Amino acid sequence: MKLNQIADKPGARKKRMRIGRGIGSGMGKTGGRGGKGQTARSGVAIKGFEGGQMPLHRRLPKRGFRNSPFALTINEINLGTVQTAIDAGKLDAKAPVDVDTMVKAGLLRRAKDGVKLLGGGEFKAKVSFSVYRASKSAVAAVEKAGGSVTILAKPKEEDEEPRGKNKRAALAAAKAEGEGKGKGKAGKEA
Repeated sequence: MKLNQIADKPGARKKRMRIGRGIGSGMGKTGGRGGKGQTARSGVAIKGFEGGQMPLHRRLPKRGFRNSPFALTINEINLGTVQTAIDAGKLDAKAPVDVDTMVKAGLLRRAKDGVKLLGGGEFKAKVSFSVYRASKSAVAAVEKAGGSVTILAKPKEEDEEPRGKNKRAALAAAKAEGEGKGKGKAGKEA
């Protein structure tokens, strides 16, 4: 058998419908576009139009917030993949490993906003990583192998006062309960 003798099963390839080619074709005259008017023309932009009435998408209230314009796009890579690259000689275990070295080694396509190290796979090399984020299992595996992980992302700051009225109410209730217990003890002592 040769490449020029290979063919699809009958019915696998279907000829496209040629529109507007006479009554006998079944797609003649209006060519599947119905009657006359705006919808028969190209470049129709009706979609949400309701005859001048306020359209549904404008009647409904806007709610919520999308973080997508501000969200960071971060690469993820498993330790097993890094170990494979070290074994293949693409990465130097003695040199510090960061996003740029991973891109040069061909482990990642592009740097994006950073890289997160995940703990999947076996890891034996002693390597010092400098990454944006790392999972707990990845950090444990690297440190077990004798390496180190430097995390570049800022640690999340705990708010002094909790956000949200429910959390604030719970905190106030806990404080009031604590003060009430303290007064009760003082009264007994006196």
